[in-house]
Amino acid sequence: MLIQEVKTPMDWKFSFRENWEPVSKPVRIAWLAFYGIFLLYALTDKSGYLLIDYVFVPIHEGGHLLFSYFGHTLMVAGGTLLQLGVPLMLAVYFAFQRQATGVAFCSFFLFENFLNIATYMADSRRMELQYVTVGDPDLAEHDWLTMFSQMGVLQYDTRIAAVVRAIGWLGMIAVVVWLGWRTKPSSLPEGPHALRPFSRI
Repeated sequence: MLIQEVKTPMDWKFSFRENWEPVSKPVRIAWLAFYGIFLLYALTDKSGYLLIDYVFVPIHEGGHLLFSYFGHTLMVAGGTLLQLGVPLMLAVYFAFQRQATGVAFCSFFLFENFLNIATYMADSRRMELQYVTVGDPDLAEHDWLTMFSQMGVLQYDTRIAAVVRAIGWLGMIAVVVWLGWRTKPSSLPEGPHALRPFSRI
């Protein structure tokens, strides 16, 4: 009789921590250096708009078009939803593939988008930024002016933006720390019979 082992949620949780694709030392150093340089670039930037943000502009605008089928409110919020949703979904995909560098890259730029979103939020009352839009520019709306006005928090736009920006910075730093930990050479013996935490013998 063939007996199949059924994994419980606890088994899945622990197995998900293992079997990540190995990352060589040179690759690990290169990625950590890349993120360090990018963080320095973001820290010293005064424009509020980083080069990587140009990649997410069409994604943001595509979100407005995609969510326009679900009503005005979701259409306005759709730009931000897709802007964050794309890197989030890619990070989840790479997590299931056990590719730490892919998870880190997508997660890092997920949080980097918080900086861009914060800049947009803080402009809600000033409306000084130059906007990119699809369709008739005369019908264009300021996303966060509209959403903050609907929520009744427009007067707190800069405070909310400051919190969102802080989340972005903390998230990016946390991702780099996680990548450094996740790709750190293990002191455990290698091989199919090596003992690993929470593994079954």
